Amino acid sequence: MITIEGLKSLGVNTDEGIARCMGMEDFYLNLVKSVLSLDKLNELKAQIEAGDTKAAFETAHALKGMYANLSLDPVAKPVSEITEHLRHGENIDYSAYINEALENMRKLTELL
Repeated sequence: MITIEGLKSLGVNTDEGIARCMGMEDFYLNLVKSVLSLDKLNELKAQIEAGDTKAAFETAHALKGMYANLSLDPVAKPVSEITEHLRHGENIDYSAYINEALENMRKLTELL
């Protein structure tokens, strides 16, 4: 079961996230539950591996906003790094960022 304490133990800034949800803890937890999935991160990974930087940027940018708005920092930070590198058209090895985001998302999904 997902709890505020469980999220905090993984580095999620729940106070900030709940504040963005006008103090409604249940609403915040429901939003968090709705985004805890490896699907979109795996899609981003596939786009990067395929060299589709335009699609990868769009996906990363959308994920960055979603994760950041919920203060899911362990996932938002590496996705934010990916977004900025893609924004500038940098041809780098993204695997460390992707792996960090996927690993942190796995830990978060285990709370479900």
